[in-house]
Amino acid sequence: MSKKDWVEAQIKSDKVVIFSKSYCPFCKKAKQAFTDAGLKNFLVIELDTRDDGSEIQDILLGITGARSVPRVFIGGEFIGGGSETAELQSSGKLVPKLKSVGAL
Repeated sequence: MSKKDWVEAQIKSDKVVIFSKSYCPFCKKAKQAFTDAGLKNFLVIELDTRDDGSEIQDILLGITGARSVPRVFIGGEFIGGGSETAELQSSGKLVPKLKSVGAL
């Protein structure tokens, strides 16, 4: 399996997938948004703890148009980064989005 295939498989493997870095404040904020929404289980891939983290970020650039983290997927769909996740939360759209994919 190629690394790109692995990344795509991870994106499809859970209702919510976050590519993150453990020290990133925007990543922490995005993860907290899902916890605050009542989501107990979601996949977080901490790129700074992986030897292939930079390679994964290059693949995410091709998929999402940016290497920055977090890269957040709901139901296999890229929804954005930390700002977009916070906007979904503050606008009241995060919980309905999670319910629509069966995450809540």
